[in-house]
Amino acid sequence: MAKIAIIIGSTRPGRNGETVAKWVYEQAKKRSDAEFEIVDIADYNLPLLDEAVPPSAHQYSQAHTLAWAKKIAEFDGFVFVTPEYNHSTSGALKNALDFIYAEWNNKAAGFVSYGTAGGARAVEQLRQIMAEIQIADVRAQVMFSLFTDFVNFSEFKPDPRHEAEVTTMLDQLIPWANALKTVRA
Repeated sequence: MAKIAIIIGSTRPGRNGETVAKWVYEQAKKRSDAEFEIVDIADYNLPLLDEAVPPSAHQYSQAHTLAWAKKIAEFDGFVFVTPEYNHSTSGALKNALDFIYAEWNNKAAGFVSYGTAGGARAVEQLRQIMAEIQIADVRAQVMFSLFTDFVNFSEFKPDPRHEAEVTTMLDQLIPWANALKTVRA
């Protein structure tokens, strides 16, 4: 059974990502074809990339990098929950992606985004990053508008139609996560 991390891609005080990720987790755990876990990058206290050797060399030296790598290595796939800041993903998520390399390779990803434009531009940039770290990303994504899915831009009240969108995204993600296990083997 595939093990999927739902990664909270923001460390900002007052962030919406934690609430969104918990909602996604509640939708996901209704399924019986994968295991799901919320992973909060804030729990790993990753500074700006402080490894002297590029991550592709797999010579991590910092304790926080080793802990992050160990956690990510546990998973077959990921649901990245990302805000859109200035037409991009959060700096914290980009930094977390850049810290490690091999632990991401030959796995699958789906995206849940939020922002004034639903986070679409953040996901477009994440798709480019996924290619470089050898993650296969699925087409379906879930986008929440700060105008219609949040009250006062902070209280998460998603439109019920998003439940079907999460199902579609996971229906694509889980088979890819399982298939890529054979590539890693």
